[in-house]
Amino acid sequence: MKTYGRGVKCSGQKEGGDKDAVFILEDGATLKNAIIGADQIEGVHCKGSCTIQNVWWTDVCEDALSLKGSGSGTSRIIGGGARNADDKVIQHNSGGKVIIQDFTVQNFGKLYRACGNCSKQFKRTVEISGVKASSGKSLVGINSNYGDTATISGCASSVKEICVEYEGTDNNDKEPKKKGSGPSNACKYKEPLATC
Repeated sequence: MKTYGRGVKCSGQKEGGDKDAVFILEDGATLKNAIIGADQIEGVHCKGSCTIQNVWWTDVCEDALSLKGSGSGTSRIIGGGARNADDKVIQHNSGGKVIIQDFTVQNFGKLYRACGNCSKQFKRTVEISGVKASSGKSLVGINSNYGDTATISGCASSVKEICVEYEGTDNNDKEPKKKGSGPSNACKYKEPLATC
């Protein structure tokens, strides 16, 4: 597989834009069998529903994958993996559903986060199966006040929290408040997850 980058140094958690992405996928596009190198800022941007198959991020910068747009379709992340994400691996700004299957994640802040303070908010759903997670802060973050749900199965080692619920906001100047963590009507999984 070929490695792709932008030839730039990571700028940490400073928010970038489409101009900083390695790939920009239009609605309905598929990206498969690629490695995203460390020499980039924003990874992959998806403008609608997309499929990410067997894509590996060697060193996540701001986010690995950002799901954007106003659609309510389904995006799929199948296989692949990411490591060394200070914060988020998958950032879900659009509406709809994200299906994550057989993904490996190591040394991360959050595998999946429904946008906590986007100016336009949606109900979002994430289904995670076959995940292999190690050394992370939280696997999933959702906004239960918007009706978000997460269904999770797989294994986790040294992951502090599996599913965290937030009180999301549409005020981009405010940070969402944490409501709690653990299994619930919004966070659907059996505790504890198996150890990887």
